[in-house]
Amino acid sequence: MRWLKIILVALLLSAKSFCSFGQLTIEQCYESARENYPLIQQYGLINLSEQYDLANVSKAYLPQFSLSSKATYQTDVTSVPISIPGYDIPTLAKDQYQILAEVSQSIWDGGVTRANREAIRAQSEVERSQFEVNMYGIKERINNLFFGILLLDQQISLSDIYLADLEVNYLRTVSYMDNGVVNQSDVDAVRVEQLTAGQNRTQLISNRTAYINMLSAFIGLPLDEQTRLEKPQVFTRLGTAEAVNRPEMALYDAQRSQFNAQRFAVKASNMPQFGVFVQGGYGKPGLNMFDDKFKAFAIGGVRLSWNFGNYYTRRNNLMKIDNGIRSVEVQRETFLFNNDLQQTQLRSQYDKYRQIMADDDEIIRMRSNIVRASEAKLENGTISVTDLMRDMLAEQNAKVNKAVHEIEVIQTAYEIKNLTNE
Repeated sequence: MRWLKIILVALLLSAKSFCSFGQLTIEQCYESARENYPLIQQYGLINLSEQYDLANVSKAYLPQFSLSSKATYQTDVTSVPISIPGYDIPTLAKDQYQILAEVSQSIWDGGVTRANREAIRAQSEVERSQFEVNMYGIKERINNLFFGILLLDQQISLSDIYLADLEVNYLRTVSYMDNGVVNQSDVDAVRVEQLTAGQNRTQLISNRTAYINMLSAFIGLPLDEQTRLEKPQVFTRLGTAEAVNRPEMALYDAQRSQFNAQRFAVKASNMPQFGVFVQGGYGKPGLNMFDDKFKAFAIGGVRLSWNFGNYYTRRNNLMKIDNGIRSVEVQRETFLFNNDLQQTQLRSQYDKYRQIMADDDEIIRMRSNIVRASEAKLENGTISVTDLMRDMLAEQNAKVNKAVHEIEVIQTAYEIKNLTNE
Protein backbone atom coordinates (compact mmCIF):
# COMPACT_ATOMS: atom_id res chain seq x y z
CA MET A 1 0.00 0.00 0.00
CA ARG A 2 2.90 2.32 0.82
CA TRP A 3 4.47 1.77 -2.61
CA LEU A 4 1.12 2.49 -4.27
CA LYS A 5 0.93 5.86 -2.51
CA ILE A 6 4.47 6.71 -3.64
CA ILE A 7 3.61 5.88 -7.24
CA LEU A 8 0.43 7.97 -7.13
CA VAL A 9 2.30 10.97 -5.70
CA ALA A 10 4.97 10.62 -8.40
CA LEU A 11 2.30 10.54 -11.11
CA LEU A 12 0.61 13.65 -9.74
CA LEU A 13 3.88 15.56 -9.56
CA SER A 14 4.84 14.55 -13.08
CA ALA A 15 1.38 15.53 -14.38
CA LYS A 16 1.68 18.94 -12.78
CA SER A 17 5.20 19.54 -14.09
CA PHE A 18 4.12 18.52 -17.61
CA CYS A 19 2.64 21.96 -18.12
CA SER A 20 6.17 23.40 -17.94
CA PHE A 21 7.15 21.57 -21.12
CA GLY A 22 3.91 20.71 -22.92
CA GLN A 23 1.35 22.57 -24.96
CA LEU A 24 -0.94 24.86 -23.00
CA THR A 25 -4.28 25.99 -24.43
CA ILE A 26 -6.14 29.15 -23.55
CA GLU A 27 -9.08 27.10 -22.24
CA GLN A 28 -6.74 25.34 -19.81
CA CYS A 29 -5.56 28.76 -18.66
CA TYR A 30 -9.15 29.84 -17.99
CA GLU A 31 -9.84 26.70 -15.96
CA SER A 32 -6.59 26.82 -13.99
CA ALA A 33 -6.98 30.52 -13.25
CA ARG A 34 -10.46 29.89 -11.85
CA GLU A 35 -9.15 27.12 -9.60
CA ASN A 36 -6.10 29.08 -8.51
CA TYR A 37 -7.46 32.60 -8.04
CA PRO A 38 -7.86 33.55 -4.34
CA LEU A 39 -11.45 34.67 -4.90
CA ILE A 40 -12.47 31.02 -5.39
CA GLN A 41 -12.29 30.54 -1.61
CA GLN A 42 -15.00 33.15 -1.19
CA TYR A 43 -17.45 30.99 -3.13
CA GLY A 44 -17.33 28.27 -0.48
CA LEU A 45 -17.66 30.81 2.31
CA ILE A 46 -20.80 32.26 0.70
CA ASN A 47 -22.43 28.83 0.60
CA LEU A 48 -21.46 28.07 4.22
CA SER A 49 -22.76 31.43 5.42
CA GLU A 50 -26.05 30.82 3.62
CA GLN A 51 -26.43 27.41 5.25
CA TYR A 52 -25.77 28.81 8.73
CA ASP A 53 -28.19 31.72 8.27
CA LEU A 54 -30.94 29.48 6.91
CA ALA A 55 -30.46 27.07 9.82
CA ASN A 56 -30.79 29.96 12.26
CA VAL A 57 -33.95 31.27 10.60
CA SER A 58 -35.51 27.78 10.61
CA LYS A 59 -35.23 27.73 14.40
CA ALA A 60 -37.76 30.57 14.65
CA TYR A 61 -40.60 28.00 14.89
CA LEU A 62 -38.94 26.09 17.71
CA PRO A 63 -40.39 26.65 21.21
CA GLN A 64 -38.89 29.74 22.81
CA PHE A 65 -37.93 29.67 26.50
CA SER A 66 -37.45 32.72 28.72
CA LEU A 67 -36.72 33.17 32.42
CA SER A 68 -37.24 36.34 34.46
CA SER A 69 -37.35 37.41 38.08
CA LYS A 70 -38.16 40.55 39.98
CA ALA A 71 -38.33 41.92 43.49
CA THR A 72 -40.31 45.11 44.14
CA TYR A 73 -41.31 47.39 46.97
CA GLN A 74 -44.19 49.78 46.53
CA THR A 75 -45.29 52.68 48.72
CA ASP A 76 -48.92 51.70 48.70
CA VAL A 77 -51.07 48.68 47.97
CA THR A 78 -54.67 48.02 47.14
CA SER A 79 -56.89 47.62 50.21
CA VAL A 80 -60.58 46.95 50.82
CA PRO A 81 -62.10 50.09 52.47
CA ILE A 82 -64.64 48.21 54.61
CA SER A 83 -64.60 46.56 58.01
CA ILE A 84 -66.47 43.35 58.86
CA PRO A 85 -66.79 42.50 62.57
CA GLY A 86 -65.20 39.16 63.41
CA TYR A 87 -63.45 38.91 60.06
CA ASP A 88 -59.97 40.19 59.26
CA ILE A 89 -59.66 41.29 55.67
CA PRO A 90 -56.07 40.68 54.54
CA THR A 91 -54.01 43.39 52.87
CA LEU A 92 -51.26 43.07 50.28
CA ALA A 93 -47.63 43.26 51.34
CA LYS A 94 -45.63 46.16 49.97
CA ASP A 95 -42.69 43.91 49.11
CA GLN A 96 -43.32 41.41 46.33
CA TYR A 97 -41.12 38.72 44.71
CA GLN A 98 -41.48 36.66 41.56
CA ILE A 99 -39.58 34.14 39.42
CA LEU A 100 -41.25 33.43 36.09
CA ALA A 101 -40.47 30.93 33.34
CA GLU A 102 -42.29 31.04 30.00
CA VAL A 103 -42.40 28.67 27.05
CA SER A 104 -43.97 30.12 23.89
CA GLN A 105 -44.68 28.57 20.53
CA SER A 106 -45.29 30.65 17.40
CA ILE A 107 -48.20 29.37 15.35
CA TRP A 108 -48.08 32.00 12.61
CA ASP A 109 -45.65 34.93 12.44
CA GLY A 110 -47.26 36.70 9.50
CA GLY A 111 -44.65 35.39 7.06
CA VAL A 112 -41.63 36.98 8.77
CA THR A 113 -39.67 33.72 8.92
CA ARG A 114 -40.38 32.97 5.29
CA ALA A 115 -39.40 36.53 4.33
CA ASN A 116 -36.11 36.20 6.25
CA ARG A 117 -35.40 32.89 4.52
CA GLU A 118 -36.02 34.40 1.08
CA ALA A 119 -33.89 37.44 1.94
CA ILE A 120 -30.97 35.19 2.93
CA ARG A 121 -31.23 33.17 -0.28
CA ALA A 122 -31.49 36.33 -2.38
CA GLN A 123 -28.48 37.93 -0.69
CA SER A 124 -26.39 34.78 -1.13
CA GLU A 125 -27.36 34.61 -4.81
CA VAL A 126 -26.29 38.23 -5.28
CA GLU A 127 -22.94 37.46 -3.67
CA ARG A 128 -22.47 34.36 -5.83
CA SER A 129 -23.37 36.29 -8.98
CA GLN A 130 -20.99 39.10 -8.04
CA PHE A 131 -18.29 36.49 -7.49
CA GLU A 132 -18.91 35.10 -10.99
CA VAL A 133 -18.66 38.62 -12.43
CA ASN A 134 -15.31 39.15 -10.69
CA MET A 135 -14.03 35.77 -11.85
CA TYR A 136 -15.16 36.43 -15.41
CA GLY A 137 -13.04 39.58 -15.49
CA ILE A 138 -9.96 37.37 -15.17
CA LYS A 139 -10.57 36.09 -18.70
CA GLU A 140 -9.65 39.45 -20.19
CA ARG A 141 -6.36 39.51 -18.28
CA ILE A 142 -5.61 35.93 -19.33
CA ASN A 143 -6.31 36.89 -22.95
CA ASN A 144 -3.85 39.80 -22.82
CA LEU A 145 -1.10 37.63 -21.33
CA PHE A 146 -1.76 34.57 -23.52
CA PHE A 147 -1.89 36.41 -26.83
CA GLY A 148 0.99 38.64 -25.77
CA ILE A 149 3.13 35.52 -25.33
CA LEU A 150 1.97 34.12 -28.67
CA LEU A 151 2.93 37.35 -30.41
CA LEU A 152 6.34 37.33 -28.73
CA ASP A 153 6.85 33.71 -29.80
CA GLN A 154 6.13 34.67 -33.40
CA GLN A 155 8.51 37.61 -33.22
CA ILE A 156 11.26 35.52 -31.63
CA SER A 157 10.88 32.87 -34.33
CA LEU A 158 11.06 35.49 -37.07
CA SER A 159 14.02 37.08 -35.34
CA ASP A 160 15.87 33.77 -35.43
CA ILE A 161 15.22 33.46 -39.16
CA TYR A 162 16.36 37.05 -39.70
CA LEU A 163 19.55 36.44 -37.74
CA ALA A 164 20.24 33.33 -39.79
CA ASP A 165 19.77 35.33 -43.01
CA LEU A 166 22.07 38.04 -41.68
CA GLU A 167 24.72 35.43 -40.87
CA VAL A 168 24.58 34.13 -44.41
CA ASN A 169 24.91 37.66 -45.80
CA TYR A 170 27.72 38.45 -43.36
CA LEU A 171 29.74 35.50 -44.58
CA ARG A 172 28.91 36.42 -48.18
CA THR A 173 29.95 40.05 -47.60
CA VAL A 174 33.26 38.92 -46.07
CA SER A 175 33.82 36.81 -49.18
CA TYR A 176 33.01 39.82 -51.37
CA MET A 177 35.50 41.92 -49.42
CA ASP A 178 38.20 39.28 -49.94
CA ASN A 179 37.47 39.48 -53.66
CA GLY A 180 37.55 43.27 -53.64
CA VAL A 181 33.86 43.75 -54.41
CA VAL A 182 33.08 45.54 -51.11
CA ASN A 183 35.15 47.15 -48.39
CA GLN A 184 35.36 46.86 -44.58
CA SER A 185 32.61 49.43 -43.95
CA ASP A 186 30.15 47.19 -45.80
CA VAL A 187 31.10 44.23 -43.60
CA ASP A 188 30.70 46.46 -40.54
CA ALA A 189 27.22 47.50 -41.70
CA VAL A 190 26.09 43.86 -41.79
CA ARG A 191 27.71 43.23 -38.42
CA VAL A 192 25.95 46.23 -36.86
CA GLU A 193 22.61 44.94 -38.15
CA GLN A 194 23.43 41.53 -36.63
CA LEU A 195 24.15 43.09 -33.23
CA THR A 196 21.00 45.23 -33.39
CA ALA A 197 18.86 42.22 -34.30
CA GLY A 198 20.47 40.27 -31.46
CA GLN A 199 19.61 43.04 -29.00
CA ASN A 200 16.01 43.04 -30.20
CA ARG A 201 15.84 39.27 -29.74
CA THR A 202 17.20 39.58 -26.19
CA GLN A 203 14.52 42.16 -25.40
CA LEU A 204 11.83 39.87 -26.84
CA ILE A 205 13.09 36.97 -24.70
CA SER A 206 13.04 39.17 -21.60
CA ASN A 207 9.49 40.33 -22.31
CA ARG A 208 8.35 36.75 -22.85
CA THR A 209 9.85 35.67 -19.53
CA ALA A 210 7.98 38.46 -17.75
CA TYR A 211 4.69 37.51 -19.44
CA ILE A 212 5.20 33.82 -18.67
CA ASN A 213 5.83 34.59 -15.00
CA MET A 214 2.67 36.68 -14.78
CA LEU A 215 0.61 34.00 -16.51
CA SER A 216 2.07 31.36 -14.19
CA ALA A 217 1.07 33.43 -11.16
CA PHE A 218 -2.47 33.79 -12.49
CA ILE A 219 -3.11 30.14 -13.32
CA GLY A 220 -1.02 28.56 -10.55
CA LEU A 221 0.98 26.28 -12.89
CA PRO A 222 4.80 26.06 -13.13
CA LEU A 223 5.51 27.69 -16.48
CA ASP A 224 8.99 28.51 -17.78
CA GLU A 225 10.82 29.38 -20.98
CA GLN A 226 10.21 25.86 -22.30
CA THR A 227 6.43 26.27 -22.11
CA ARG A 228 4.72 26.49 -25.46
CA LEU A 229 1.27 27.93 -25.93
CA GLU A 230 -1.11 26.45 -28.47
CA LYS A 231 -2.31 29.08 -30.90
CA PRO A 232 -6.13 29.02 -31.16
CA GLN A 233 -7.72 28.59 -34.54
CA VAL A 234 -8.99 31.66 -36.37
CA PHE A 235 -12.77 31.87 -36.04
CA THR A 236 -14.53 31.54 -39.35
CA ARG A 237 -17.82 32.77 -37.91
CA LEU A 238 -18.55 35.07 -35.01
CA GLY A 239 -21.62 34.89 -32.82
CA THR A 240 -24.55 37.24 -33.19
CA ALA A 241 -24.39 40.63 -31.53
CA GLU A 242 -27.71 40.08 -29.78
CA ALA A 243 -26.53 37.01 -27.84
CA VAL A 244 -25.19 38.20 -24.48
CA ASN A 245 -24.78 35.55 -21.82
CA ARG A 246 -22.51 37.43 -19.47
CA PRO A 247 -22.62 36.76 -15.68
CA GLU A 248 -23.70 40.37 -15.20
CA MET A 249 -27.14 39.32 -16.49
CA ALA A 250 -27.47 36.79 -13.65
CA LEU A 251 -26.28 39.46 -11.20
CA TYR A 252 -29.00 41.89 -12.27
CA ASP A 253 -31.62 39.12 -11.96
CA ALA A 254 -30.34 38.28 -8.48
CA GLN A 255 -30.46 41.93 -7.41
CA ARG A 256 -34.04 42.21 -8.65
CA SER A 257 -34.96 39.07 -6.70
CA GLN A 258 -33.36 40.58 -3.63
CA PHE A 259 -35.57 43.65 -3.88
CA ASN A 260 -38.63 41.42 -4.31
CA ALA A 261 -37.64 39.59 -1.12
CA GLN A 262 -37.42 42.94 0.64
CA ARG A 263 -40.91 43.79 -0.60
CA PHE A 264 -42.24 40.55 0.86
CA ALA A 265 -40.49 41.32 4.17
CA VAL A 266 -42.14 44.77 4.35
CA LYS A 267 -45.57 43.25 3.82
CA ALA A 268 -44.90 40.50 6.37
CA SER A 269 -43.89 43.04 9.02
CA ASN A 270 -47.40 44.51 8.88
CA MET A 271 -49.19 41.22 9.50
CA PRO A 272 -50.46 39.99 12.91
CA GLN A 273 -48.65 37.21 14.77
CA PHE A 274 -50.32 34.39 16.65
CA GLY A 275 -48.95 31.90 19.18
CA VAL A 276 -49.50 29.97 22.42
CA PHE A 277 -47.61 30.19 25.70
CA VAL A 278 -47.29 28.56 29.12
CA GLN A 279 -45.96 30.38 32.18
CA GLY A 280 -44.86 28.85 35.41
CA GLY A 281 -43.68 30.83 38.39
CA TYR A 282 -43.00 31.08 42.08
CA GLY A 283 -43.52 34.23 44.07
CA LYS A 284 -45.11 36.25 46.82
CA PRO A 285 -47.94 36.71 46.32
CA GLY A 286 -49.01 34.02 43.87
CA LEU A 287 -52.06 34.32 41.69
CA ASN A 288 -54.14 34.99 44.79
CA MET A 289 -53.23 38.59 45.51
CA PHE A 290 -54.61 38.40 49.06
CA ASP A 291 -52.49 35.41 50.05
CA ASP A 292 -49.25 36.98 51.25
CA LYS A 293 -47.19 33.78 51.04
CA PHE A 294 -44.79 32.26 48.52
CA LYS A 295 -46.78 30.15 46.09
CA ALA A 296 -46.19 28.31 42.82
CA PHE A 297 -48.47 29.12 39.92
CA ALA A 298 -49.02 28.46 36.21
CA ILE A 299 -50.76 30.24 33.35
CA GLY A 300 -51.41 29.09 29.81
CA GLY A 301 -53.10 30.75 26.88
CA VAL A 302 -52.96 32.17 23.38
CA ARG A 303 -51.37 35.45 22.30
CA LEU A 304 -52.13 37.75 19.38
CA SER A 305 -49.86 40.68 18.59
CA TRP A 306 -50.11 43.24 15.81
CA ASN A 307 -47.65 46.09 15.43
CA PHE A 308 -49.41 48.91 13.57
CA GLY A 309 -46.40 51.20 13.77
CA ASN A 310 -44.89 49.62 10.65
CA TYR A 311 -47.74 51.04 8.59
CA TYR A 312 -46.21 54.53 9.01
CA THR A 313 -43.17 53.57 6.92
CA ARG A 314 -44.73 50.89 4.69
CA ARG A 315 -45.43 53.15 1.71
CA ASN A 316 -41.98 54.79 1.74
CA ASN A 317 -40.26 51.42 2.07
CA LEU A 318 -42.15 50.01 -0.91
CA MET A 319 -41.37 53.08 -3.01
CA LYS A 320 -37.70 52.76 -2.06
CA ILE A 321 -37.75 49.15 -3.23
CA ASP A 322 -39.39 50.16 -6.54
CA ASN A 323 -36.63 52.74 -7.05
CA GLY A 324 -34.03 50.05 -6.39
CA ILE A 325 -35.58 47.78 -9.03
CA ARG A 326 -35.63 50.62 -11.55
CA SER A 327 -31.97 51.32 -10.76
CA VAL A 328 -31.08 47.68 -11.48
CA GLU A 329 -32.90 47.84 -14.82
CA VAL A 330 -31.07 51.04 -15.72
CA GLN A 331 -27.76 49.32 -14.94
CA ARG A 332 -28.79 46.36 -17.09
CA GLU A 333 -29.71 48.59 -20.04
CA THR A 334 -26.51 50.60 -19.68
CA PHE A 335 -24.40 47.44 -19.59
CA LEU A 336 -26.10 46.05 -22.70
CA PHE A 337 -25.73 49.39 -24.50
CA ASN A 338 -22.00 49.60 -23.74
CA ASN A 339 -21.55 45.93 -24.57
CA ASP A 340 -23.19 46.47 -27.94
CA LEU A 341 -20.92 49.45 -28.64
CA GLN A 342 -17.84 47.39 -27.76
CA GLN A 343 -19.02 44.56 -29.99
CA THR A 344 -19.53 46.96 -32.88
CA GLN A 345 -16.06 48.38 -32.42
CA LEU A 346 -14.39 44.97 -32.10
CA ARG A 347 -16.26 43.54 -35.10
CA SER A 348 -15.04 46.47 -37.18
CA GLN A 349 -11.49 45.81 -36.01
CA TYR A 350 -11.88 42.11 -36.76
CA ASP A 351 -13.02 42.82 -40.32
CA LYS A 352 -10.18 45.33 -40.75
CA TYR A 353 -7.53 42.87 -39.61
CA ARG A 354 -8.95 40.16 -41.86
CA GLN A 355 -8.77 42.50 -44.87
CA ILE A 356 -5.22 43.54 -43.99
CA MET A 357 -4.16 39.90 -43.64
CA ALA A 358 -5.33 39.19 -47.17
CA ASP A 359 -2.41 41.27 -48.52
CA ASP A 360 0.29 40.18 -46.07
CA ASP A 361 1.43 37.11 -48.01
CA GLU A 362 1.66 39.07 -51.24
CA ILE A 363 3.68 41.83 -49.53
CA ILE A 364 6.09 39.26 -48.07
CA ARG A 365 6.46 37.52 -51.44
CA MET A 366 7.34 40.78 -53.18
CA ARG A 367 9.68 41.85 -50.38
CA SER A 368 11.46 38.51 -50.65
CA ASN A 369 11.83 38.98 -54.41
CA ILE A 370 13.30 42.44 -53.81
CA VAL A 371 15.84 41.00 -51.35
CA ARG A 372 16.87 38.26 -53.79
CA ALA A 373 17.28 40.89 -56.51
CA SER A 374 19.30 43.09 -54.17
CA GLU A 375 21.59 40.19 -53.32
CA ALA A 376 22.21 39.64 -57.00
CA LYS A 377 22.87 43.36 -57.55
CA LEU A 378 25.27 43.41 -54.62
CA GLU A 379 27.15 40.48 -56.12
CA ASN A 380 27.40 42.45 -59.36
CA GLY A 381 28.46 45.57 -57.47
CA THR A 382 25.54 47.74 -58.62
CA ILE A 383 24.17 48.49 -55.09
CA SER A 384 25.68 48.89 -51.64
CA VAL A 385 25.39 46.62 -48.63
CA THR A 386 23.35 49.34 -46.92
CA ASP A 387 20.73 49.03 -49.65
CA LEU A 388 20.59 45.27 -49.11
CA MET A 389 20.24 45.72 -45.33
CA ARG A 390 17.37 48.14 -45.93
CA ASP A 391 15.56 45.64 -48.15
CA MET A 392 16.16 42.78 -45.70
CA LEU A 393 14.80 44.85 -42.82
CA ALA A 394 11.72 45.73 -44.89
CA GLU A 395 11.17 42.02 -45.56
CA GLN A 396 11.56 41.26 -41.84
CA ASN A 397 9.06 44.00 -40.93
CA ALA A 398 6.57 42.56 -43.43
CA LYS A 399 6.84 39.14 -41.79
CA VAL A 400 6.46 40.65 -38.32
CA ASN A 401 3.42 42.61 -39.47
CA LYS A 402 1.81 39.41 -40.74
CA ALA A 403 2.42 37.71 -37.38
CA VAL A 404 0.97 40.71 -35.54
CA HIS A 405 -2.10 40.83 -37.76
CA GLU A 406 -2.72 37.09 -37.33
CA ILE A 407 -2.56 37.32 -33.53
CA GLU A 408 -4.70 40.47 -33.58
CA VAL A 409 -7.42 38.66 -35.54
CA ILE A 410 -7.51 35.75 -33.09
CA GLN A 411 -7.34 37.98 -30.02
CA THR A 412 -10.11 40.24 -31.32
CA ALA A 413 -12.29 37.19 -31.98
CA TYR A 414 -11.73 36.03 -28.40
CA GLU A 415 -12.50 39.50 -27.08
CA ILE A 416 -15.82 39.41 -28.93
CA LYS A 417 -16.43 35.94 -27.53
CA ASN A 418 -15.61 37.28 -24.08
CA LEU A 419 -18.11 40.12 -24.51
CA THR A 420 -20.96 37.76 -25.31
CA ASN A 421 -19.81 34.68 -23.33
CA GLU A 422 -21.05 32.35 -26.04
